[in-house]
Amino acid sequence: MGFLKRFFRNVFREGSIPAGTSSFAKLSEEELEAHLGVWRYGDFELTEAIRPSYDLQVVPTQGYRHDSYRDPETRTTVPVLMAAVSRRRLFDVFMDLLDPLGSVVDVVLETSHSQDRNGHDDLYREHIDMPVLKSVLWEYEDLLLNDGCTGVAVLNPSVPQEVQFDEHKLLLIYGDDLEGFEHVFRDRGIVRDEQIKFITEAEHVHSSSDTYARQFEELKMRLGMDSSYC
Repeated sequence: MGFLKRFFRNVFREGSIPAGTSSFAKLSEEELEAHLGVWRYGDFELTEAIRPSYDLQVVPTQGYRHDSYRDPETRTTVPVLMAAVSRRRLFDVFMDLLDPLGSVVDVVLETSHSQDRNGHDDLYREHIDMPVLKSVLWEYEDLLLNDGCTGVAVLNPSVPQEVQFDEHKLLLIYGDDLEGFEHVFRDRGIVRDEQIKFITEAEHVHSSSDTYARQFEELKMRLGMDSSYC
């Protein structure tokens, strides 16, 4: 099996792209390798987890904007902050965003390592002390930054607020009062841009490895997770 076929089977996971319209479809191995090797766009640095479309439908850039999420079950609308942060500051900003959630939180790990099914699994752990959680997450910084099949969400259901560090290495914050989180962005020099486009809003590719899949299993055990949450 050629490299391109392995690439599309194991890495390309953008199901919304109509057949035959992918910007990767007619690339040579050399062109594909060169594109995947590009991790800097201007001042913005990507992690190893994800790459934009070959034709750069969205050019990665740093910033945040306001958005909203409509819950299909309750039909309520929840305010959202969405942000893209350059690699060198990304994990620090994520950790800072956890502080407004309080001293005891719930945590969700998101995984899509299995290649034999679509979507992802969510693994849930309730009532973990924030210092303990942060210590574990710091140990697995490389996995969380660079694995395109791993995401994590931290939430305080009693508020309720949630901070998500997703598979695309975007930061998403859900809740009614987001001023504290927005202050973190401003304090870290992340500029508000209501016109910003994120890598998820166009064709893109994820990257993972067997090593990261094993590390995910380790992280899952460290957090005491052994079942899926729906």
